[in-house]
Amino acid sequence: MEKKKLDRISALAKKKKEEGLTEAELKEQKALYAEYLGEIRKSFRQTLDSIEITD
Repeated sequence: MEKKKLDRISALAKKKKEEGLTEAELKEQKALYAEYLGEIRKSFRQTLDSIEITD
């Protein structure tokens, strides 16, 4: 994920904690989280797929 998007996730999280978010910001945050989690799942799946079990 791009650093710009990760920075935006952090900024929105900080703003949410300090003062709250607008509806548009909440939607943006939800979309960014979904994209972030999707990339983590994809990476994890690739890791699992590359594991070979030997006896």
